[in-house]
Amino acid sequence: MEGSETAKTRRSGFANILKNLAWLLGGKGFAAICSLAYLAILARSLELKDFGHFSLIFATGQLLCALATFETWQTMVRFGAEPVQRKDWKRFGELGWLCGSIDVMGAIVGCVLAGVIYYGFGSLLELNPEYVDMAFAFNCAMLWSRMTTPTGIVRVLDRFDVGTYVEAVMPAGRLLASLVIILVGATVGRFLFAWAFFDLLVGALYWIMAKRLAPEALRWSNFRNPFKALREERALRQFFGITYGSSSLDALTRQGPLLAVGYFLGTSAAGLYRLADQLALGVARVANMITRAALPEFVMARTSVEIGEFRKLVRQVTILASLGGVLVAVLALTLGDWIMLLMGGEEFLKAADILVPVAIGASLGLAGVAFEPLLFSTGHAQYPFIIRAVGAVALGITILLFHEAGPVAIGWMVAALAAAVSLAMGITVRLVLQSMAASGQAK
Repeated sequence: MEGSETAKTRRSGFANILKNLAWLLGGKGFAAICSLAYLAILARSLELKDFGHFSLIFATGQLLCALATFETWQTMVRFGAEPVQRKDWKRFGELGWLCGSIDVMGAIVGCVLAGVIYYGFGSLLELNPEYVDMAFAFNCAMLWSRMTTPTGIVRVLDRFDVGTYVEAVMPAGRLLASLVIILVGATVGRFLFAWAFFDLLVGALYWIMAKRLAPEALRWSNFRNPFKALREERALRQFFGITYGSSSLDALTRQGPLLAVGYFLGTSAAGLYRLADQLALGVARVANMITRAALPEFVMARTSVEIGEFRKLVRQVTILASLGGVLVAVLALTLGDWIMLLMGGEEFLKAADILVPVAIGASLGLAGVAFEPLLFSTGHAQYPFIIRAVGAVALGITILLFHEAGPVAIGWMVAALAAAVSLAMGITVRLVLQSMAASGQAK
């Protein structure tokens, strides 16, 4: 398929967001069912202590991915939309190779960091020494599989359907692997191997599809020296830096509490927190899907619609997300005990108390999901970074001072942070939209 054929005529803002979200939810709805099933298999087959080990290894890997790599998909969407509209495949290809090069460099740096963490400070995570080698290998696999450049290429070309098919491979594979593992004998190592294998497979499939969708762009002739390109492209350099900082802080606030529970309160407490947090993570995934569906449309809309229509688009996305957030909070409050009993058995029943605050926190994040892509698309990416930086520091200090209160208290700290961040983001968006209205432009 030629790249020019993929740059289809786009629908109007909210309709296109709903279309993209439908494709994402189609895949993620399937993924959610699979993930609930394999999460229950994990919790019940490994039991609390080993589930805690698995959780700490996985959380460390996710944090490393955020700290060592850049959210290159956002850069592809932000700076790739204009070349796609102009069918300038050379420029689009140069951007793609630049982002891909940064992904590779980030993976290399991440592997070095993983070695330092596991072989130098593994005892701080209370990991069983026999898990250190497999944890290092697993984290390296995650780093090489989580390159987001091809994801950005697929999304800026408005092919969310392709992303849905590719991403469905991971949950289906994990579920099938989990069923096989419980038949042959459940161990932390076997689950880590299965997770790493399907992560790498999905990463490879994304690159294959990106190449098929944009063959004119992803030619070696379009490759540029990444260091030279960054020196010449000041706007790109700034956007990379700000989005990196924002995503790293977001990862710290997501994974930091779990790692703090493991460090201060032990592996079993980490297992309880992880099960509750993993269920609430479903809300965060919905928020992430809305962000991915909305960002391309916000980027397009800022240059092609009047400010009134732009504000209407933001309002529609916010209302949609808020309704979902309220629903999730109600479910956590009313069905928390039953959910935990079903997922992990009586050993994990205490996690129901943790589920309530982390679900409320995730719901608050969902309600404000339109704010960050709007600020990115209008050239104000520094504001989410500042807000998240202040929030992360406040959360870290609070956990350090009051961690002895237990994992439930840490969950409420996370919920309070989510409320503060959503409020600050909402106020910032309001001020930005007022400024845009005063200038009479959506740009």
